[in-house]
Amino acid sequence: MKNFFRLSMFTLAVSLVACSPVEDPSPVDTESMLSQNVQNDMASSSAIDVGKDYHSYANPDEVLVTHLNLDLTADFISKKLIGSVQVTVKRQQENADEVILDTRDLVIFSVTSQGNDVPFELKAADQNLGAALHIKMPKGSDTFTIYYETSPTASGAQWLTPAQTAGKKYPFLFTQAQAIHARSFIPLQDSPQVRVTYTATIRTPKELLAVMSASNDPGTERDGVYEFNMPQPIPSYLIALAIGDLHFKAMGERTGVYAEPALLESAAAEFEDTESMLVATENKYGPYGWDRYDLLILPPSFPFGGMENPRLSFITPTVIAGDKSLVSLIAHELAHSWSGNTVTNATWRDLWLNEGFTTYLTYRIMEMVYGEDRYNMEAVLGYQDLQAAINSLTPADQILAIDLRGRNPDDVFSNIPYEKGALFLREIEQKIGRDNFDKFLLSYFEHFSFKSITTDEFLAYLDVTLLSQYADKLDKKRINEWIFEPGIPEGAPVPESDAFVNVDKAREQWLAGKTSANMTQTQDWTVHQWLYFLNNMPELLNEKQLAELDAAFSLTVSKNNEIAHSWLMIAVKNQYKPAYERLYEYLTTIGRNKLVKPLYRELSKTPDGKAFAKKAFEQAKPGYHPLTISANEGYVE
Repeated sequence: MKNFFRLSMFTLAVSLVACSPVEDPSPVDTESMLSQNVQNDMASSSAIDVGKDYHSYANPDEVLVTHLNLDLTADFISKKLIGSVQVTVKRQQENADEVILDTRDLVIFSVTSQGNDVPFELKAADQNLGAALHIKMPKGSDTFTIYYETSPTASGAQWLTPAQTAGKKYPFLFTQAQAIHARSFIPLQDSPQVRVTYTATIRTPKELLAVMSASNDPGTERDGVYEFNMPQPIPSYLIALAIGDLHFKAMGERTGVYAEPALLESAAAEFEDTESMLVATENKYGPYGWDRYDLLILPPSFPFGGMENPRLSFITPTVIAGDKSLVSLIAHELAHSWSGNTVTNATWRDLWLNEGFTTYLTYRIMEMVYGEDRYNMEAVLGYQDLQAAINSLTPADQILAIDLRGRNPDDVFSNIPYEKGALFLREIEQKIGRDNFDKFLLSYFEHFSFKSITTDEFLAYLDVTLLSQYADKLDKKRINEWIFEPGIPEGAPVPESDAFVNVDKAREQWLAGKTSANMTQTQDWTVHQWLYFLNNMPELLNEKQLAELDAAFSLTVSKNNEIAHSWLMIAVKNQYKPAYERLYEYLTTIGRNKLVKPLYRELSKTPDGKAFAKKAFEQAKPGYHPLTISANEGYVE
């Protein structure tokens, strides 16, 4: 795709100035300074056309899509969305006569403008990118309508039978557009550089309710025709739709939860602190700019923990633990309302700008709402996740500004953009002081509000704000090491938690045979301490040790999905067969990739384990999301 919104470093420089981050920088001519900085700072990635979206065919530098008006019918029999999208464009070049859109497995029936047919051509499909749709733009018109239908196997839509839902009575549909799956249910310019507003009319069976990442009316009449409006410009990966037997319960003035009746009350109780999180984040990082913030609880096949769709975060039910121990996920998706949804990565190479900032904010929100001890424990666990990622990934995949050319952009999702990005920001915070860093974040969110930016644009902004103001504390070479080099830089912050000291002691004494498991004082342990206890066990334990742990702590039957995951990983590594019935049930009822993929990967290392994994996968596959299938099918082949 040709570059759009690729404010080059030279263009961006015109809007920046070396001043305090407390206020939005005023325009100043620093072009020559930033020009040299770009050449020096980006030498390591000079082969990459910075700002180019290598995962889109679209041509927004010539013709830019600005608005979508959807009219779609959900056909649960054929498992298709059928209808049209009216596309509004802006010609970036006066003589541009063709717009190129991204599609994947769409049937295009016709394209019209002002009642007349418009010539179009659907090109041959690429395995990762789908097919480019070329449309001739009629002179004098800035709108056209595409009539189309989706495939039953669209990569961004999952159709569930009643048996695959919590209520077992009605079917369910949900979409998942990140990274480049919006093109599988809407023909559009599927690049995070392109921000659009949208309206929609969604037609469903009358007994079902449709919700979208747009204005949802909690009191809407359930009549089978639902109208939506998203007035803020958002990238395509944030367009989202769900349809099911959904009901609403308020949790606060601006927050509530949509869920199937069987999950509604437990979800509302689990996430009742959402309003407090929202208020705390606003007080620190500026007003929430999206009106309402509601949650949608999806069936367990949802492949992610959560998805930050604006106004309506999509949430896995696997975090409903009954004790609010896993609600950092809610803080994370809420934080995206500032870092990600408002200030967005321009390409998937820049994902760390979304996820690193959001993970950093997640820790801060958890501290503000639940206290410093919770903050420290979660930071330690996050650091251990980062270390595990470093140990398992190639050096090229340990880089924040990753090179994704020729790859599926879904490959970018690891703990590198999340935890390494957050640790990088934590180091800056510690060097300049938390209050000063908070002021910087506030100005950063305001300055780039509703824009999509590259790593280079962030560095340019950093150069004329923090690097100028704190030249004695921050080093450009060190910052480049964080962003463009693999691994964790030497001397990086290492989170610590006093709450884990006794856990380490208890584990060490049990492993040394100085105490039995049932004599270990665990009655006051939090979920985070349990995870730390299990995750730091030796790779190999004997049958007697495993049986003792299981008998003392009922780990195989744990209802907490994170604790169960950690225990099942230990069971697989040591072939502890008493846990395999639960393992099978776990793999066949949960589709969240974070939880099932490590288990499939570990099982695949032995012939017996691979056979077990294959059997579970084949049973679970009809209910798995396409992303979960593609992520794990290699382990069972």
